Amino acid sequence: MSITKRLYSYYLLLPALLIYVVFYVLPTLIGLFYSFMDWRLDSETIEFNGLYNFERIFTDETLLLAIKNTVIFAVVTVIGKNVLAILLAVALNMNLKTRNALRAIFYAPSIVSVLVISLLFTPMLRSEGLLNEILDAVGLDFLMASWLTDPSIVMLTISGLSIWQYTGFQMAIYLAGLQSISKDYYEAARIDGAGSWSSFVHITLPLLWPAININVMLTLIGGLKVFSEVFVLTGGGPGNASQVIGTIILRAFGEGNWGLGTAVNTLLFIAVTLISIPLLLYMRRKEVQE
Repeated sequence: MSITKRLYSYYLLLPALLIYVVFYVLPTLIGLFYSFMDWRLDSETIEFNGLYNFERIFTDETLLLAIKNTVIFAVVTVIGKNVLAILLAVALNMNLKTRNALRAIFYAPSIVSVLVISLLFTPMLRSEGLLNEILDAVGLDFLMASWLTDPSIVMLTISGLSIWQYTGFQMAIYLAGLQSISKDYYEAARIDGAGSWSSFVHITLPLLWPAININVMLTLIGGLKVFSEVFVLTGGGPGNASQVIGTIILRAFGEGNWGLGTAVNTLLFIAVTLISIPLLLYMRRKEVQE
């Protein structure tokens, strides 16, 4: 076989590779360069300032709070979305008459814009909103809260809304994984006397690892890059209580502090890379072992 024929498949990748390099790799490298610069709207020159931008990130209370909130959102949504999605997938994989309708109902919110969902829920989550009225009507008034204006719970509120919206999407992936598992495994387990829980732990979960791997990575990266939900629901408030890395980047660029904004964006890129790649490798090894 000639060299040209052997390289033919690689030639097909060149257009996509070129687009990836131009629109992703180069901007990333340029951003890394400017993250070490004093680049501001009120300055006519761009000067090298070393690690000052990164030092400011780890000494500024607002920036540290944004990092903390981003981590909280990521952890809560990764756990919430995946646990609920697995439970829904298992339930809706059963032979129920209404399972197709229920699948559509649970999946539907994930195809609606975050902007629409947030605008819909904002009045519902106010102190005098529908959610508190329902809690009061059913005798659960002790659960009433200022969902979007209480600094102690605002991030949990935003996380809960994200879980509600996207659990159906993760459920669809788990359903695909469940439907690829042969029923012969369950029949053999039943013959051996295994119960439903034992079958779930020793058959369903191990064979569902590829789907778990995909969903954990999707929810983790999405959680670390959260922006839309916070921006529309609270704008980072009350005060700075719900600031996340994404809103800090927007604020920095909006204030004309482009060097700091680029540094925060670079830090987010590094964090996503350092967290997601080792986790992906671990879960891939786990997948093979299972």
